[in-house]
Amino acid sequence: MKNKILIASDHAGFVLKKEIISSFDDFSFEDLGTNSEESVDYPDYANLLASKINKSNNINGILICGSGIGMAIAANRYKNVRAGLAFNSDIAKLMREHNNANVLVLPGRFMDIHEAKKCINIFFSSNFEGGRHNKRLKKIV
Repeated sequence: MKNKILIASDHAGFVLKKEIISSFDDFSFEDLGTNSEESVDYPDYANLLASKINKSNNINGILICGSGIGMAIAANRYKNVRAGLAFNSDIAKLMREHNNANVLVLPGRFMDIHEAKKCINIFFSSNFEGGRHNKRLKKIV
């Protein structure tokens, strides 16, 4: 069975999102848009993805915008969402292991498909370590 992953981008992340979707056979992506490089507002897509994850504890997502910052800010407004911005695979691994992140945010204008694939592979193959990190997560409200 393939892992289902929600994925969304704004116009600045559209090309990278399409490359990601076509690069993985092990994942089943649910593409929440956008569907072109025509200018759109990133919060619309971050809110759509984050609201779905907020309602379900067993699903993860990927968000992509130009810098990744806007998507991360918008997604983290939701109680059950822990979105982290990764510029490399080391950060993607730590956000899963230490922060139990469930949304990987990528900077579409600053990352090529090769680094994006590394981030995605490590993010979805890493697990939350728990332990000392549990008490820290509980302090986030």
